[in-house]
Amino acid sequence: MSLLQRDIPRDAFGELSRFRTEFYACLTARGDALFELADALLCSDGSVKTLVELSLAPEHRRGHGALYGGMNYGRLDVARLRRTLTGLPLPRAADGRLVLAVDVSNWLRPEANTSPERLFCHTYSRGRGSAQMVPGWPYSFVATLEPGRTSWTAVLDVVRLCPWDDEIAVTAGQVREVVRRLLAAGQWQAGDPPVLIVVDAGYDVTRLAFLLADLPVELLGRMRSDRVLYFPPPPRPAGKGGRKPQRGAEFKFEDPATWPAPDVTTVTDTTHYGRAEAVAWDRLHPLLVRRSAWANYPEGRLPVIEGTVVRLRVEHLRGDRNPRPIWLWWSRTGATAGDVDRLWQGFLRRFDLEHTFRMIKQTLGWTVPKLREPAAADRWTWLIVAAYTQLRLARPLAEDLRKPWERPARRGRLTPARVRRGFRRLHGKTPQPASAPKVSTAGPGRPTGSRNRHRACEHPVGKRDKPTTAERATNNRSA
Repeated sequence: MSLLQRDIPRDAFGELSRFRTEFYACLTARGDALFELADALLCSDGSVKTLVELSLAPEHRRGHGALYGGMNYGRLDVARLRRTLTGLPLPRAADGRLVLAVDVSNWLRPEANTSPERLFCHTYSRGRGSAQMVPGWPYSFVATLEPGRTSWTAVLDVVRLCPWDDEIAVTAGQVREVVRRLLAAGQWQAGDPPVLIVVDAGYDVTRLAFLLADLPVELLGRMRSDRVLYFPPPPRPAGKGGRKPQRGAEFKFEDPATWPAPDVTTVTDTTHYGRAEAVAWDRLHPLLVRRSAWANYPEGRLPVIEGTVVRLRVEHLRGDRNPRPIWLWWSRTGATAGDVDRLWQGFLRRFDLEHTFRMIKQTLGWTVPKLREPAAADRWTWLIVAAYTQLRLARPLAEDLRKPWERPARRGRLTPARVRRGFRRLHGKTPQPASAPKVSTAGPGRPTGSRNRHRACEHPVGKRDKPTTAERATNNRSA
């Protein structure tokens, strides 16, 4: 029985073929070299350790010079690729809702002093209290989450954060563009449930909700356990004058004495976490002050951003028999018991994005190349996204080529690494739009004994103002 005669979705092979053809059309300069580089990335055995070794894969018919030429001087139509990713079949929750996760992953470059636009990235090493700041390029990813236990996500967009960026403003603009593309692609219609956007504690979820209030989305984010929110002010007694209070009673996450009776309480028995208890309080908002992000807000009162607070406590986590509770804030009010269960379960699905980061870093080698220019790093990042998308589309088609010591995977439960292991067998049946390489000889290179007289300039690390056009031109000439 052939591969295409098995019980698989009818359009799986067609979707993969169409994406490969459209991806090649997005490569507007040195497209053959970049396309074959992506194929070598998909068909290589084992994890990617160095970039140049990909030129030895049979799928890469060109030399290593063409590989680096494509990385440094190729061009990619990112807008078209983003529209293509949005138009693919996307996973949905049980109620048909799209659930998007937003998170930042860092490409650490601590010793790349000549690489511009680096930031100090917050990283963790082994052990508690081992957080440190390492120079690198942070990238913001937006991906669609799948329901149930899985290690797959559908990456829709990626943006590199620059030293002059306001992270929350850039994230809001990124999510706004993703939602607009979803609307244009017909992935969301009037009457569908709002798109759920899930973020972790590193984001100001209330500010994101304010910036995205005009879109059909809901924001759900974790808050630190030391936060203090406020209830709405109580109604003023009849006949009492004076200024109306702006806020009501305090709600301190660390002080149970400030917690009134919850509006919703749910208890669920789970197989992974034991007994999960979630309680919710309605109409809680943070106290905003005129500094930092709100310093330039127009004159008048700052907005009141109300939402629902959910406190989730599970019986046990892996390696922790007494886990601390998780505090969540939802941008809507009037939550029901069904909403509360849907919210905390959707938040736990956010950690599937960590599996994607681990896959693209440890297996596909996203952070392996020692590229100098940020434009080349962006180009390589989009190649990684295109390769990972092909693995997702090939999931129903790939065979389970397991090692003798590995357990057989159930149908439709192949991990991204196992799909990549069998992608070479599928590769020959897919469209191959790249043209054959032309016969050429290597260039003369630098004369023996000569020195490089054009030394690259070093660039500072950290936050700074946006450079002018003249400064950018000077940096480009120096590099």
